[in-house]
Amino acid sequence: MGSGDHWVYALDAKTGSLRWSYETGGDVFSSPAVADGLVYVGSYDGKVYAFDADNGSVVWSYQTGDEVRSSPAVADGMVYVGSHDYSMYALDAKNGELVWSFKTGSLVSSSPAIVAGVVYFGSWDGSVYALEAKTGKLVWKYKTNESVFSSPAVASGVVYIGSDDDQVYALDAGTGNLVWSYQTGDDVRASPAIAYGKVYIGSYDAKMYAFDAKTGEVLWSYTTGHWIRTAAAVANGVVYTGSYDSSIYALDAQKGGLLWKYETGAAVSAGAVTAQGMLYMPSWDGFVYAFGNKTP
Repeated sequence: MGSGDHWVYALDAKTGSLRWSYETGGDVFSSPAVADGLVYVGSYDGKVYAFDADNGSVVWSYQTGDEVRSSPAVADGMVYVGSHDYSMYALDAKNGELVWSFKTGSLVSSSPAIVAGVVYFGSWDGSVYALEAKTGKLVWKYKTNESVFSSPAVASGVVYIGSDDDQVYALDAGTGNLVWSYQTGDDVRASPAIAYGKVYIGSYDAKMYAFDAKTGEVLWSYTTGHWIRTAAAVANGVVYTGSYDSSIYALDAQKGGLLWKYETGAAVSAGAVTAQGMLYMPSWDGFVYAFGNKTP
């Protein structure tokens, strides 16, 4: 994981002990992607890094023109990542060489999703973009009414994404046509999770929503004490999210009821990760929290 102290950390998943760390030249809000023994992550120093997953040595780095808050995605030997220099980049995963870049009208904080040879992402220019993964050629663009900080999720031919115009959008993945949208009470900067035919996404109105993925009908919502910017994780019938009220929440995926809540020492905004029966979530209090199958 990355940290606001400029470092990238690799921790033992079972014990939390440090395996390796590396200091970049700026805050690391980008979430790492791991593929074929390499760890890819961006930094506020404008670089995209590739580390050896075992020992943390730098395999390559690529300098963009501004901060990299976007989280990389890896597909078919390419690394895709956005930069605050207004661009989406496609880099060779092995050596970091530039394959193509695409200029938008503003900052790109959104993390890309790559499905069926198409790269989907949002920009602060208010648009959702679909590009050919091999060439960077524009396939379609959909204009919202405000900046798009949220990262997309794609399932069953539909792209789901939030916007600072307070709405959640479902767009046809092939054409960019609107399938449905829903107006929440504030900015939607969280990224959606899709499971069980539902779309789970939080809003700055402090609510976690569950929508019917096909129709956009609100199936349930749960109100926390503050903004939700965390990308939810769903596993074994449970939705995990964090809130700026400093708490981590576990909600019933079907009905939205609270299963448990854990209070950290500061806001929780980074995405939740589940793996091998464990939940991992960092907090602005400087700690990373790991939970097992039992309620904490």
